[in-house]
Amino acid sequence: MADDPEYNAEEAAELKKKRQFRKFSYRGIDLDALLDLSSEQLRDVVHARARRRINRGLKRKPMGLIKKLRKAKQEAKPNEKPDLVKTHLRNMIVVPEMIGSVVGIYNGKVFNQVEIKPEMVGHYLAEFSIS
Repeated sequence: MADDPEYNAEEAAELKKKRQFRKFSYRGIDLDALLDLSSEQLRDVVHARARRRINRGLKRKPMGLIKKLRKAKQEAKPNEKPDLVKTHLRNMIVVPEMIGSVVGIYNGKVFNQVEIKPEMVGHYLAEFSIS
């Protein structure tokens, strides 16, 4: 019975139903809608410094980090954290696509492991790895 995949799916659904936390919203937009925003729509929601950064476009290195995070998420098993992705990009702004990823942020000496949470959207990675 424990090997039955349907049983595990039902059990996982029950666990998720039990754990009801407060609903997260970022500047009036709930988490599900936030994940669906395009970069132009996100630009209109974030603060001025991040808005300017998004207007100027994501360069090669930040896009490379996002691609690595996507790959780590896809390779992770359901209900498990993805693998750690190390980066020196302390000036990267956290975007909704990064939520749930695990990032190693370099502080000049070591990589501090940080799990990206919805509350971190719009902040810089450096704010979570004090140098």
